Amino acid sequence: MISFSGVWVKIAHVTPTVSAFYRVLFGGLFLLIAVCWKKEFTWKGWYHLLLGFLCGVFLALDLFFWHKSIHYIGPGLATILANFQVFFLASLGAMFMGEKVSPKFFFAILMAILGLFLVVGIQWNQLGSQYKTGVYLGLATAVAYTAFLLALRKLQSGQTETITFFGMMLVSFATALFLGIQAVYSGDSFIIPDMQSWTTLLLLGLTSQGIGWILISNALPRVRASFAGLILLLQPSLAFIWDILFFQRPTSAVNWIGVIMAITAIYLGTAKKSDDS
Repeated sequence: MISFSGVWVKIAHVTPTVSAFYRVLFGGLFLLIAVCWKKEFTWKGWYHLLLGFLCGVFLALDLFFWHKSIHYIGPGLATILANFQVFFLASLGAMFMGEKVSPKFFFAILMAILGLFLVVGIQWNQLGSQYKTGVYLGLATAVAYTAFLLALRKLQSGQTETITFFGMMLVSFATALFLGIQAVYSGDSFIIPDMQSWTTLLLLGLTSQGIGWILISNALPRVRASFAGLILLLQPSLAFIWDILFFQRPTSAVNWIGVIMAITAIYLGTAKKSDDS
């Protein structure tokens, strides 16, 4: 479900910021239904509320950068770049949280850089300005996603189980608020112009922001970290395949080698914590 996020963004006839806004707004509404169903309306204090809004700020930046990068370089490469958060998160853990970094992790970073080099193109100077901007936005997505995960980790601290529907709903609506402000500032229209856009944006909110997030958050504590990381690599892998199938992305044998190297490197970085423990 989450691998189709980039596809829905690409074919919705709205700006990237507005598609991100409706993703979290519709997702938040679906989560609100779940909260009402499970009766999870609980007040945990202003600190918890502020953390939820902080998560919203970082997720808004993440989606803002990512949705723009999708329009510049396609959902496949944009999703691969977003998943580079693995390396930023682990690096911060090593620098500020005393986590150990194995030699395999440094090897994974080198493999990821080489893989990205092969995917993006060896002749960087000959690429168009929009394509380069899309790559930079994809990497900015990874940085913002890292900050979001750290804030979300703080939001979840002290809980015995995964983040509740209420917590996910709070983050979704906070993100919608900040994206809505950005859309107004940019002069974007909130009008959903046609049935195709309504369908894709509803699917984006329901599957990517709602059901997908719920399934992942509830599955992670029940499987090994390395196995979960491997399964979640289906997102960038399938996103790249959808990019080729639906949008005729030109992909050479060298590009495929780069994709395989980058995704393998992401897996090695994801599996690091499991190996250390």
